[in-house]
Amino acid sequence: MTHQSDILIIGSGAAGLTAALNLADQFRVTVLAKGGLNEGSTAWAQGGIAAVLEPGDTFESHIEDTMVAGAGLNDRATVEFVVEGAPHAIARLTALGVPFSMEGNAPHLTREGGHSHRRIVHVDDATGWAVQEALTRAADIHPNITLVPDMVAIDLATGKHEARYSGSGHVWGVYAVNRRTGRVELFAARATMLATGGAGRTYLFSTAPRGATGDGIAMAWRAGARVSNMEMMQFHPTCLYNLDVKNFLITEAVRGEGGHLLLPETGYRFMPDFDARAELAPRDVVARAIDHEIKRLGLDYVHLDISHRDPDFVRAHFPNIYEKLMGLGIDMTKEPIPVVPAQHYTCGGVVIDLDGRTDLPGLYAAGEVSESGLHGANRLASNSLLECFVFGEAVARHITAHWDDMPPPPPLNPWDESRVTDSDEEVVIKQNWTEIRRFMWNYVGIVRTTKRLERAQHRIRMLQDEVGDYYGHFRVTPDLIELRNLLQTAELIVRSALARHESRGLHYTLDYPELLAQAHDTVLIP
Repeated sequence: MTHQSDILIIGSGAAGLTAALNLADQFRVTVLAKGGLNEGSTAWAQGGIAAVLEPGDTFESHIEDTMVAGAGLNDRATVEFVVEGAPHAIARLTALGVPFSMEGNAPHLTREGGHSHRRIVHVDDATGWAVQEALTRAADIHPNITLVPDMVAIDLATGKHEARYSGSGHVWGVYAVNRRTGRVELFAARATMLATGGAGRTYLFSTAPRGATGDGIAMAWRAGARVSNMEMMQFHPTCLYNLDVKNFLITEAVRGEGGHLLLPETGYRFMPDFDARAELAPRDVVARAIDHEIKRLGLDYVHLDISHRDPDFVRAHFPNIYEKLMGLGIDMTKEPIPVVPAQHYTCGGVVIDLDGRTDLPGLYAAGEVSESGLHGANRLASNSLLECFVFGEAVARHITAHWDDMPPPPPLNPWDESRVTDSDEEVVIKQNWTEIRRFMWNYVGIVRTTKRLERAQHRIRMLQDEVGDYYGHFRVTPDLIELRNLLQTAELIVRSALARHESRGLHYTLDYPELLAQAHDTVLIP
């Protein structure tokens, strides 16, 4: 089955829906969601959106904070472009009905690690959910936007899929499997945008949603696009430690509003020993400090304590976290919260320019799937949603301005299932999935060594043959697609980490602890 539209967007989060809403007044837009429309990373974002709105704050200050957090690996032009677009993004979201927390007639601003001012606009502690709801509501009622849930993208349709083969590398859409029918469908368009999110599920412990398996990064790589800085995987310092509840994030704003990190046995506040900014240091610094104390003392977790603040203040600022913890028997107004670091954000990705263009004609990208130069070696808190809005609009502007230069898709070959059968060995997928996530956590985590990275690389090479053989013989399923993409993403992360002979930002290796004099991107070319 083939579907035609003007523009195809793969991903229904902040970046994808922002682009769709900016394009739909002129074009027919199809938006594919991997699962439900609100199951991506956007809805999981607790913190907020960074914007210069506080009296005395400046764009230059936000730019410098971003550059410092990114350890100089950021592209300054990109940082300026995104930071200066923040107030407009907040105004547009307000117009869409996002109910930002207010203080008088202005948005309430909180502060997070790495920021020199209060500049985090938020909706209590559930900003992402509120933003997702507003964007989805607006897209759902727009007559030119078709929202298609439960479509798992397999591979981009390129010149090699044309009925008359060409080596152009032009992207014409995507092949995707329908979760409901199990059949592969082709979605063709003049322009295609990746807004598929990151690759957090490459790791055993992650705050990312179940579907964050690096699909867009892997598809773009296989199609011939460059990826950059994949070694820069951000670990959030404070994920709830609970054996029954996985991946529940304790927002950075808890530390921004005065929360302290303490050793469980003694109650000792250890962050001042590691950084003068203490709990407000950038995430890589805080995550390494917690990791150091856990390993040094043989702990399962450390404590995050905000019980010294007024209980009404805590409940008002963190209602969702408070309610969740109370259900687990933890009263954060009276006792500390057990926390551990967990993978949180993919700072690297598909290389794009300021228009969101990738290397491949017809293919754009925005959000966590991309590497725009904004985050550098470490993402500054609450810059991620902001990037989605600014680059979502940038993609829409470029497509609109160059529409007449974009050719319609040629006839494309349907998906070929003539040489495959249904699998009778699904256990292989589960086993390999678990193995990848475990060795990535153990060998390619917060602190790395060359030997650990080489061990991971060796295991990846063995699994590539096994997964490749499996993929060639059996009909695709969502689990098989995700396994294939997880493995490809893991290979890119490890290859990038082995190529960086320094410790910068999120990439910390015991074999190269020093910082090189000049910052260079790790760019991989297919």
